[in-house]
Amino acid sequence: MNASPDFTRPHIYQASSEDAGQRLDNFLLRYLKGVPKSHIYRILRKGEVRVNKGRVNASTRLTAGDQVRIPPIRVATPEQAGAPPRPLQELLERRILFEDEGLLLINKPSGLAVHGGSGLSFGLIEALRAMRPQESGLELVHRIDRDTSGCLLLAKRRSVLRDLHEQIRLNRVEKRYLALLAGRWRRSKERVDAPLLKNVTQGGERMVRVDPRGKPAQTQFSVQRRFAGYSLVEAQLETGRTHQIRVHAAHLGSPIGGDEKYGDAQINEQLRGLGLKRLFLHAASLGFVPPGDKRLRRFSAPLDEELEGLLTRLGT
Repeated sequence: MNASPDFTRPHIYQASSEDAGQRLDNFLLRYLKGVPKSHIYRILRKGEVRVNKGRVNASTRLTAGDQVRIPPIRVATPEQAGAPPRPLQELLERRILFEDEGLLLINKPSGLAVHGGSGLSFGLIEALRAMRPQESGLELVHRIDRDTSGCLLLAKRRSVLRDLHEQIRLNRVEKRYLALLAGRWRRSKERVDAPLLKNVTQGGERMVRVDPRGKPAQTQFSVQRRFAGYSLVEAQLETGRTHQIRVHAAHLGSPIGGDEKYGDAQINEQLRGLGLKRLFLHAASLGFVPPGDKRLRRFSAPLDEELEGLLTRLGT
């Protein structure tokens, strides 16, 4: 077992069997609790983190016995970090959909990032760790955008995390979203197979676009309800690329309502007049096989009142 290190000095961490298969960046995010995500990626880019004395990148996967050299880092203490505001704690407690000894499933609120950083004192994971200090292994299984609400899965143990990551890798996790798209679709279904390429603008903003040089990306859209000028669709992910649903919807000429990055300003203004002040994208359900179980289980997160209210107004 690795002894508790002094993070202010360079030190060597020996990877255990529990660490095996984990990406280096995800390991560091877990191990260096209290260190901003941006700083972790900075020391990776600069080559300050070494594995077995060799230079590595963020996607390097650890194996048991690897020697990970970590440079001196100043880590915020719990006293410095403070505690999540009481209203945030109460909100998150109310939005827990399922919890057992290995898993926690939450209906993430829109506007809350999954990680802190970029001026945010707390993301969802930092808040939940502070609320559950006894759960030292609490980790995100996957991520959803800050402006997206809905099903977000966390693991409490490394073995559970590995199992669920393997299900994701084998495309055995069902992810279904609800989105309000511009335009009244005549067709009931539309499958988009368009590769996505990530880039960063001069201003530092992360953008994604359809580009033949990008990674394969497939989304299946199915109409659930039609309104005057809008369609409520279910989007099922066949791949999990950054901003995939948002970019694929815009690629079809039907951007998501409230999307300030890939959407239509005039449509967004119209929807604001109807009370929509956020992105209308909601991770409605998640299907997976819980570790130790043999059957697929599906969990769902209800739409927030703001989204339900908008649908009611559009239907009148």
